[in-house]
Amino acid sequence: MSDKTSKKQFLSSVSELRTRARKKIEAGALTEAYPLNPEEACGILNEALATELVCVLRYRFHYFMASGIHSGAVAKEFLVHSNEEQGHADLLAERIKQLGGKPEMNPDILTQMSHSEYKEGDTLAEMLKEDLVAERIAIDSYRELIEYFGHKDPTTRRLLESILAVEEEHADELADFLFAQEEGSDTPRKLYAKDEVVAKAAVPKSGKMKNVVADKM
Repeated sequence: MSDKTSKKQFLSSVSELRTRARKKIEAGALTEAYPLNPEEACGILNEALATELVCVLRYRFHYFMASGIHSGAVAKEFLVHSNEEQGHADLLAERIKQLGGKPEMNPDILTQMSHSEYKEGDTLAEMLKEDLVAERIAIDSYRELIEYFGHKDPTTRRLLESILAVEEEHADELADFLFAQEEGSDTPRKLYAKDEVVAKAAVPKSGKMKNVVADKM
């Protein structure tokens, strides 16, 4: 088989491409060759959008409500996550529009469409746990969405893969913070059991520490 014949079988003719491009020109990036059902694709992406927007609000609430002597670093992380989830929402909304859909941002139905719940939590540990649960839900959701779009819509697939990578980072960071919190309190958990803590050097009766370095010289 010649290269010329192979090319003809693989690609549409130039005239066919030009003709298709002029049909429904108002559709922008969405052409007749799009292999998925655009309405179904936008509906699925709107569920992801709702999930991101609910996460933005929950993280924002936790940022303002986190309290306690050890809450500073966690509160800052809540804010970072909130901003990143907003960025994800913007990307999804833009893609929905490119596919000819309408980004759904009606507050009355966002929580109904969202895959994760809006749960506040009363303590810092509970806030971390609710956010971690939401991230784990998002991770599984995005993996399924990536499978759905697959090779049929590589643009959307790559977008979802980039979002998934960030959600996995969020879950990892939240797990680290949660590990350092006692269940049901804001008191940091000791990272080592008593028998794992390095023993302190014994202090002589004189009250003076022995200069080990000086004795070795």
